[in-house]
Formats: sequence, C-alpha cells, structure tokens
Amino acid sequence: MGLLQKLAGQTALYGISSIVARMLNYLLVPLHTHIHYGFGASEYGIFSELYAYVAFLNILYTYGMETAFFRFAAAQPSAAGKQRVFNQLMSCMLVSTVLFSALLWWLTPNLSSALGYTDRPYLLYWLIGILSIDTLLALPYAQLRLQGKASRFAAARVFNIGLNVLLNVFFLVICRQMAGGAYGSALQPLGERLFQPELGIGYVFLANLLANGAVILWFWPIFSAFRWDWDGSVLKPVLHYAWPLMLMGLAGMVNEVSDRALLKYWLPAHYYPNLSPIEAVGVYSAVYKLAIFMSLVTQAFRYAAEPFFFGQSADKKAPQTFARVMRYFVLACCMIYVGVSLNLSWLQYFLGQEVYRQGIWIVPLLLLANLCLGVYQNLSIWFKLTDSTIAGAWLTGLGALITVGVNFALIPQLGYPAAAIATLVAYATMMVVCYLWGQKHYPIPYEVGYALSLIAAATVLIVVGHWAVQGWSFWPSLGLHWGLIGVFLALIAWYERPLLMAIGQKLTRR
Repeated sequence: MGLLQKLAGQTALYGISSIVARMLNYLLVPLHTHIHYGFGASEYGIFSELYAYVAFLNILYTYGMETAFFRFAAAQPSAAGKQRVFNQLMSCMLVSTVLFSALLWWLTPNLSSALGYTDRPYLLYWLIGILSIDTLLALPYAQLRLQGKASRFAAARVFNIGLNVLLNVFFLVICRQMAGGAYGSALQPLGERLFQPELGIGYVFLANLLANGAVILWFWPIFSAFRWDWDGSVLKPVLHYAWPLMLMGLAGMVNEVSDRALLKYWLPAHYYPNLSPIEAVGVYSAVYKLAIFMSLVTQAFRYAAEPFFFGQSADKKAPQTFARVMRYFVLACCMIYVGVSLNLSWLQYFLGQEVYRQGIWIVPLLLLANLCLGVYQNLSIWFKLTDSTIAGAWLTGLGALITVGVNFALIPQLGYPAAAIATLVAYATMMVVCYLWGQKHYPIPYEVGYALSLIAAATVLIVVGHWAVQGWSFWPSLGLHWGLIGVFLALIAWYERPLLMAIGQKLTRR
C-alpha cells in the first residue's frame, strides 16, 4: 500500500491544486456570461472557437515531448543525466517554437480573414504569444512532476490561473467602471484608455498572455540552469518515440474540442429559434464547463500517474499495482459522476444568463464521456511502456473518426446534444479497444466486472434521479437526489468493506 499511498498523496496534491486553480478559473464563467460585464453568446462562441484551434496548435508545438521527457529522463540514473535530457529536448523545442511562431505570424492576415475576423487580427497575434509561452513552460512543468515536486508545480499553476482571473476582473470590471467614472473623475481618463469596448473578448486573450508571461519569471531558476545542447544521435530516438504521441494528441484534440467548430458549420442556421449556430457553440461550451469536475480528477491523476508508472515499470509486481490503481481511479470518477449529475439543479446557476442553462441536461453525458477518457488514459500506459506509441495514434485516430462521423450524422438532427453523444461514443470506443489491444501486449489483471458494475450503478441512479423529479419543486428534488447519492456511497462502502476495515484497524492501532 505504500506505493499506492504515495501515488494517492501526489494525486491529492495535484488534485487540490487543480481544484483551486479550476475554481479560480471557473469564476470566469459567471463573469464572461454576466449580463453587464460579460459577453453575448455569439462573442463567447468566438472565444470558444479560437481556443479550440489553440488546443490543436498546442499539440503541434509540443509534439509529444512531455511524455518523451518522462520516458528518457526516467532511464537516467543521475541528476546530471536527467538535466542533459532536459537541455536537449528544450533546445529542440526552442528551435521549433521560433519556426512555428514565425510561420503563424506571417500567415495571420490570411488566417484572420479566412476565419471571419478580418477586423481582429490582434486576437491571433496574442494567441501566438500564448502558444509560444505555453510551449516553453511545458518541460519545466514536466521536470517538476518527474522530481515529485508536486507542491511547486501546484503553486505555479495556481499563481498562473489566479493572475489570469485577476487580470480578467481588472480589464472587464474595474477598467469598465473606471471609464464610467465609478472611481472618480481623476481616474476616468485612465479607465477610458485601458477599456476599449470594441476589444470585447480580446481582453480575455490579453489577460491570458500577460498571466503566462509572468509564469516565466516563476520558473526562472529552471530556465537559468538550462544550457544549449543539441545532439542529433540522442534526439533521433526521442523524436521517433514522440511523433506518434503528437499524432495521438492531434486526434485527441479532434475528440475534445472539434465539436465546437463542427457545430458552427454543420448546425442548420435556423435549427434553434432563439440561437444562431455561433450562439449554440457558446451555449454548448459554457455547459461543457460543468463537466470540469470529472476532468479535474483525470487531470490530477495523469499528473501524478505518468511519472509513477514509468518509475514502477521495472517492478515484477507492476501489473498488479496498475490494476489496483485502476480500481480506485474508477471509484473516484464514479463518485464525481454521481455527485455532479445529481446536483445540477443548483450547479446550473453558475451559468450567469438563462440562455446558457437550456443545455444543462447534457452534462451527465459529458461527465460519463470524460470518465471513459480517464480510464483510457490509465489503460494507455501499455503502449507508452512498450515503446509502441504508434498504437496510441491509431486509437485516438479511431476516436477522431468517430467524433467527426457522429457529429456529421447527428448535428443536423439533434443540435448541440449530438456533440455530447459523439464525445461519449468516441471515448467509450477508445477505452474498449485500448483494453483489448493492451491485454495482448502488456497483460494487466484489471477488475473489469467491478468497474462496469460501478459505472452501471451510477448511471442507473442518475437516470432514476432525473426521471423521478419531473415536475417537482427545488427542495424535494434536491432531497431525493441527495438520498440517491447516499445510496451510492453505501454501495461503495459495501464493495470496499475489506479496505475500510483495514483503514479502521490502522487508525485504531494509532
């Protein structure tokens, strides 16, 4: 249990930092959807569309180097060897970042015109800056994870997102009020210079750029230790390992964010009487953010588990350890799945305007989809440990094809719920195929029956909870939902009797 306790502790620390960071970041949702200080659905749709493209470009900019760093640095017995791997990969990424950014900068006038933002090219220029800084920070973050410095990693992320939130509040609220004379006539001219209404959603991009730039100063000790080191004989196997991960990441982004762009172009213009296609994108994007609670768990686990798995790979008992890790991962995800789905009656009010709440019912689908994604990420360790990273590219490519195909078939018929259905079908398929494929190459005794029974029980309780309260008022429905959450917790306690008894005996001895 010592290894699992260490992993749990690391995951908890990453998780707490992610929760704090996401809570800070989530404060932007009611701000960005606020009737006075926020943006309309069409403007929010622009923000969602451009950040969907950024997600793809981030994969190209980093091209699998984070995971490659874990793979090759973990094999080095000394700190000096690990630092040399860092130097070599960082040198490579510096060159590629300069080349990619220069190309995008040159193409920006044409790209802004093609996207319909001819009058806003500055949005793309700022995004290039955000992308460049994110790329240069990728390996320093990875180095902290490899060294087990979860607290420093957490502090950096919280600082970055906290500063981003403060800058959003400064530009969208304080500067607007200052320009309106709320802080006195002496500050009004400054407010009028800082707040330009025509920038609109551009302030969100500007705040992100400034916050990311500040994080470079946070990581200055790591950057100051960097020394240029270019060795083609070393980089060749690294790039051979990494390029399928880049393809995997691109296909994964198709699954994760392409639905926003597909909605814009494939949703019939008058499908929703009160929403244009770009407004539908804004509604779907805002609702998707309520699935944040599941992504918090999967992201925190990934931060801790990736270096953990590489570190344990040589142990003969590694398959049994990995199976046990999966058991508790599924348990935690199912608790989030039930807890969020049965509390949507009040969580929906985090979405500021009524227009954003009409899609609240698709959140359980998105939560289940992200649960499947988390299980897939856990299963994917087999091809990372066996250097068969091309398998990951094939798996996520399959998911991307399903995402595009289901969206193409269902968006004209169902609207934005089709995007949630496509996400669920894609991730569930990837999960199943990855499991079957992995058992042939790196057998791990996963408790499949346990996982499926937990997921099925959670889904049944959620369906019953939402079906039973139709027409009920707020408090009675909330009471039933909390009762069903209690039933699920009791079910988990029954499943986990041996673990709970062991923990109880351990506490008693103390």
